[in-house]
Amino acid sequence: MTPPDVDALVFDVFGTVVDWRSGVIRDGEKLGAERDIDVDWAAFVDAWREEYQPSMDRVRDGEIPWRNLDALHRDSLETLLDRFGVEALTETDKEWLTGAWHRLDPWPDSLPGLRRLRSEYFVATLSNGHVRLLADMAKRAGIPWDLILSAELSGHYKPAEEAYLRAVELLDVAPDRVMMVAAHEMDLEAASEAGLRTAYVHRPLEWGPDEYRSTNEPPDSTAEIIADNFVDLAKILDV
Repeated sequence: MTPPDVDALVFDVFGTVVDWRSGVIRDGEKLGAERDIDVDWAAFVDAWREEYQPSMDRVRDGEIPWRNLDALHRDSLETLLDRFGVEALTETDKEWLTGAWHRLDPWPDSLPGLRRLRSEYFVATLSNGHVRLLADMAKRAGIPWDLILSAELSGHYKPAEEAYLRAVELLDVAPDRVMMVAAHEMDLEAASEAGLRTAYVHRPLEWGPDEYRSTNEPPDSTAEIIADNFVDLAKILDV
């Protein structure tokens, strides 16, 4: 195919660029071992992630004022500690565990793929994570962003149109000169409705190796490009 004529690629981060599940489980297990906490950390982290959209819905629906993702994650953590019967954590422990979302590792193809893509395009985040969270993650893992953009800069969480259009405005280009890259159909459909181009990247292990969560085949996607990973995306874009 002929590569689309775009200037910038903006990336969803959690699940698309980084493996959130393994990273948060790792830190949970570390803290659990130090505090002698007997809990199924995989189940705990899955439940934490499942609180992600409902917590943002409270902001979207006007139930609570804008709060960044650390604040929402911390609120959800308090609920889950009670649900899982975890009582041994101090306030410092809770802050450290919430910070696990800043300490996530990229998928194996993310860094080499981004380096290739960056040689031809501006590459930037477009995540519901706030700027400091994304900057911490990039600094720790060496993720080579040209720019860190966040839904925070619009005051609206994706998939609100304002989040995408604020990123386009800051990039100083037309919406159709920007391609949204994500592993999630909802994100891509909203980006397309806002006028951006779209690329789907398959992340079958985002929710772990369980068969019911994973598939080796990407789903039907309305995205213009469907790629197996970031290196494959670079090849498709002829980089």
